[in-house]
Amino acid sequence: MKASTSVPAADGARREFLGRGLNLGLSAILLGGVAPAYLATVGAADFGKPEKADISIGFIPLTDCASVVMASELGLFKKYGLNVTVSKEASWAAVRDKVLLGQLDAAHMLYGMVYGAHLGIGSQKKNMAILMGLNHNGQAITLSNKLAEAGIKDGASLKKAVMKKDREYTFAQTFPTGTHAMWLYYWLAANGIDPFKDVKNIVIPPPQMVANMRVGNMDGYCVGEPWNARAVFDRIGFTVTTTQAIWKNHPEKVLGTTQEFATRYPNTTRAMVAAVIEASQYIDAMANRAGVSDLIGGKAYVNAPSQVILARMQGHYEDGLGRKWSDPDYMKFFADGEVNFPYLSHGVWFLTQLRRWGLLKEDLDYPVVARQVNQIDLYSSVASALGVPVPATAMKTETLFDGTVFDPSKAAAYASGFAIRA
Repeated sequence: MKASTSVPAADGARREFLGRGLNLGLSAILLGGVAPAYLATVGAADFGKPEKADISIGFIPLTDCASVVMASELGLFKKYGLNVTVSKEASWAAVRDKVLLGQLDAAHMLYGMVYGAHLGIGSQKKNMAILMGLNHNGQAITLSNKLAEAGIKDGASLKKAVMKKDREYTFAQTFPTGTHAMWLYYWLAANGIDPFKDVKNIVIPPPQMVANMRVGNMDGYCVGEPWNARAVFDRIGFTVTTTQAIWKNHPEKVLGTTQEFATRYPNTTRAMVAAVIEASQYIDAMANRAGVSDLIGGKAYVNAPSQVILARMQGHYEDGLGRKWSDPDYMKFFADGEVNFPYLSHGVWFLTQLRRWGLLKEDLDYPVVARQVNQIDLYSSVASALGVPVPATAMKTETLFDGTVFDPSKAAAYASGFAIRA
């Protein structure tokens, strides 16, 4: 079991050792952590022999790649009969294209990106599958310190500055149909700023956000951690809002693949999901997060100081302007199975935002498309085998920070009901 990036010899030897089919309890001890409450007693035999044992799973250097990485590091893929190469990718576009072409079998993916590929928005159209959620919360919007020096420290003051039209303001997100784009657009619009007419928006890969802000290429950006905390750490930006403040316990990254892969290799797919669920349980134990942060902070993975990763993993926030707080809505990976279940309503919400911003040209049967993509039955069968709770309903009504209620049964009206939209 190996990453597709070079690692120091000592790290490589330890990872090879961990990859020799160790069970979760022993691996947890070796990493200095504790086993999760839901320690699964099932194994490869419970899901059938994998039709394809050697697979590759892509990831982007972000804190929320942790469950994919830890499934490898803890020997969980091996436990379920899989030989997995975790592949560090340079951009979300690369992840999407490699999954579509079959160069990656699955990947840590942006929620909306999977739907964009399924509908052929910005790429070839291919039937896609969301196997499970990987995390909730834990993203943020960062503004440059230059804005703070000019007195811009929140949405209201940003709007006043933008409406003066004395210069162009530039904001970055990570992928046109992705989660970070949707959080950025939603927050700007809720503050009366049209993200397409009033400001310029650009696409930057997550690990490049801080460097681009440092040289003045943008005024703000939305990205996953640790690249918001890193801007504060480097004293070039401040956190104007977290995404959990926009939508508490919002869906974020998913384990995605093509429908073709999931259909052709059902045993392999279930084994992969089982391994990642167990890794998610492990990471959600707060006692394990220091060790996880140390590991994923290495060059092979996120390549960031572990203390920058760990603070927000533990819910310890500071905004760069002097405010510090403990956030109970920090990044979650399991939360008794709530994170991992692929709610249809979450898919519907992202579809409404693609429609709101003109990426989707017409209304469609939102729940039907969500059911095509979100593999509820597959996930539920794996979760049940592991003893993980499965929600009674796949559709939930949500309320975001601006007070707007999202009812998935009224998706078309919701998408067209915003004052600012394409």
